[in-house]
Order: sequence, then structure tokens, then C-alpha cells
Amino acid sequence: MEEIITENEKLKVENEKLKEENEKLKRELYKYSHSQKKYYENNKDNLIKKSNERLKKISQENPDKIKQYRKNAYLKRKEKQKKELEEDINISDN
Repeated sequence: MEEIITENEKLKVENEKLKEENEKLKRELYKYSHSQKKYYENNKDNLIKKSNERLKKISQENPDKIKQYRKNAYLKRKEKQKKELEEDINISDN
């Protein structure tokens, strides 16, 4: 009986340690993800400007590359719409 009680106490201590570690990791993850999000919110205009400049540069150097990007984006959009449509059909069938 004492063995069970001591083992139970050990498990409680281990459980508390794991809970503390879990909370610590959650705080670290929040700091990292929140700072990334904050950076993009604060520098949104600069990032958009840089991406537009990059696109202009690519379009001047290699206009076929832009066509390829747009075609790939179109195909991905179309594939995503198909998947969503299939999911909607599956949900409505159930």
C-alpha cells in the first residue's frame, strides 16, 4: 500500500513539472509568433512596396516568369476550389 502511495506522489510531482514546462513553452511560442505577427503588421507598407519592386524587376528581366507565376497561382486556386466543392458535397451527403 505504501508503494502505491509513494508512486502516486512521484507521479503528482512529475505531472506538476510537466505542467510548468508546458506553460513555459506556451509562453515562448506566444512570444515568437506574436512578435512575427507584430513585425508584419508594423511593416506592411514596406513589405508590399518591396514585393512590388521585385515583381517589376522580374517582369523587366523575364516576362515569361510572371506568366508562369500567374498560371501556377490560377491552377492552385482552381484545385483549392475543387477540394472545397468536394468537401461541401461530402458534407451535404452526410
